[in-house]
Amino acid sequence: MSRFWSDHVADLAPYTPGEQPGISDLLKLNTNEHPYGPSPRVVDAIKAATDDRLRLYPDPAATALREAIAALCDVEADQVFLGNGSDEILAHVFNGLFRKAGRPLLMPDISYSFYRSYCRLYQVPHEIIPLAADFSIRVADYTARRDVPAAGIIFANPNAPTGIALGLAEIELILKANPDSAVVVDEAYVDFGAQTAIPLLARYDNLVVIQTLSKSRSLAGLRVGFALAGKQVVNGLLRIKDSFNSYPLDRLAQVGALAAIQDTAYFEQTRQAVIAAREQLVARLTVLGFDVLPTLANFVFARHPAHSALSLSQALRERHILVRHFRQERIEQFLRISVGTPGECERLCNALSEILNKH
Repeated sequence: MSRFWSDHVADLAPYTPGEQPGISDLLKLNTNEHPYGPSPRVVDAIKAATDDRLRLYPDPAATALREAIAALCDVEADQVFLGNGSDEILAHVFNGLFRKAGRPLLMPDISYSFYRSYCRLYQVPHEIIPLAADFSIRVADYTARRDVPAAGIIFANPNAPTGIALGLAEIELILKANPDSAVVVDEAYVDFGAQTAIPLLARYDNLVVIQTLSKSRSLAGLRVGFALAGKQVVNGLLRIKDSFNSYPLDRLAQVGALAAIQDTAYFEQTRQAVIAAREQLVARLTVLGFDVLPTLANFVFARHPAHSALSLSQALRERHILVRHFRQERIEQFLRISVGTPGECERLCNALSEILNKH
């Protein structure tokens, strides 16, 4: 602790990202990165933009990218809000929509852990709602009448780290029951099989949908995310952004993201490859004795009844394979495993088979 810190710094609980070690021959299945590289058009666009124009500030509104996303999602351009990855957008959402005195934010007990970090950072009162025994979100927990309306509701769909998703009808029930609360659906993994809530935007002004190009567009290293919402909500988020950083997306990020959005054929080909590999991985893990939760993400969440998740993750690490283990109540016996290429999944399963046969 430093005597120069502001008063609140010591009380923060920073998010802990998946480790990124420099291990040779590493199979990295711990951070849900796409196993295939970005569209070749992305690389070409970035190379073409790497010239004298880098001396100039980028378009602060990222107009071309915002219009392309609007066309893709069938919304108006002024319903699109862009940020330096979806995490930055989440930060602005917590700051701009959830800080309402005496009204709590509702969120699941098992979900993206950054939500709790932002609650601490922005001093957002919150209520943690346990998932059901099968790790699904109980819609009734978010639709019951409350004496004090919630400041907002946030959940990932598919949820992380479980991979379980709600359908549109269930999301609509939550929206209907909370007309005066912002309902934020974090769709980082939606392209791998879940239903997007975007079609509901036309009917519910309390809905905010957040997506990222890090996962299904293979651009985790570029840091581009976007939110879709009603125009008044977006205007509020723009006020937050422009009071913090008017240029969150640099010139290369804008042209690279635009190329990724426009190359729909590559996007479809690679996301379908991940979905196919996921189904094969689930089948293989089941044969090995794992219990695997039903997932619509680019990862699986699995436990073995006879082996601790910690010991399995350590044994895999010794074989230069990284998976994610959470030391958290209710899920400490689970491993979150990112879906790799078929060859990478084969290497993982062969290693697990060898580990299980030794015990």
